[in-house]
Amino acid sequence: MKETHSIIPNEKIEKSIFLIRGQKVMLDRDLAALYSVTTGALNQAVKRNLERFPPDFMFQLTPAEKENWISQTVISNREKMGIRRTPFAFTENGVAMLSSVLRSRKSVLVNIEIMRAFTRLREMIRSHKAIWKKIEEMEKKYDSHFKIVFDTLRQMLTPPTPPALPPKPKGPIGFQPH
Repeated sequence: MKETHSIIPNEKIEKSIFLIRGQKVMLDRDLAALYSVTTGALNQAVKRNLERFPPDFMFQLTPAEKENWISQTVISNREKMGIRRTPFAFTENGVAMLSSVLRSRKSVLVNIEIMRAFTRLREMIRSHKAIWKKIEEMEKKYDSHFKIVFDTLRQMLTPPTPPALPPKPKGPIGFQPH
């Protein structure tokens, strides 16, 4: 396969892909940044072509999903202030459809890179599942002397769970004299 020069680093695209509602999606603000347009311009192009974006191509986050997304991503307070409305999330099909409504040369090149990133993620997941299957087969085949090896492999392949946030301390309510 011929190696091509990417106009956007793969890592930048892959960091913009989130798992929301069990689907890999990209948010409107991240897509707009990749396409070098404003979020408003991207959303306006989508609104002019809404029939091309059924719910399995694009959906709007709920306020709770928006807050969860903000808390899980590293966003400065300054950036949080700019997020006034709930973002739109585009599935892989929705991102592909964007290429038909954003027609600049750059948007075509960016879309190609995004599609390649989704394909790489799919291949990694497929490979990950194959590794799990092989480990399970080996675990059945070998006796308990190798249990520690299999336990260690399972720990290495399992993504870490994020630590639970501590409860916010509640201060006294009402006027407190000094």
